[in-house]
Amino acid sequence: MAGRWEFPGGKVGAGESDSAALARELREELGVDVSAAHPLLALNHDYDDRRVELSLWIVERLAGVPQALDGQRLKWVHPARLGDEDILEADRPFIEALQRLPAPLSTMTARIEE
Repeated sequence: MAGRWEFPGGKVGAGESDSAALARELREELGVDVSAAHPLLALNHDYDDRRVELSLWIVERLAGVPQALDGQRLKWVHPARLGDEDILEADRPFIEALQRLPAPLSTMTARIEE
């Protein structure tokens, strides 16, 4: 769904845990090493041509400076402003979950990519 914004991440490989897939995807896409993260929300979403299983993680600690290694555009967006972005439908419940987080987590920013 090129041209639409989404959260970084990707497919979980065979025999790979969700946390290992998160660390691998963020290393491949953004060049960062995750040292602490926890899941926030998991869901399924049906598009016309496929069903996707998604999970949203809160990354608490990482090493490195995020950069676009796959040629995608990146930007930081405050959770209160995420609803203004052209984000994929499957990610909409994640926006609501991020906006419900208690302070200080609700004042953090989320990275999205196109």
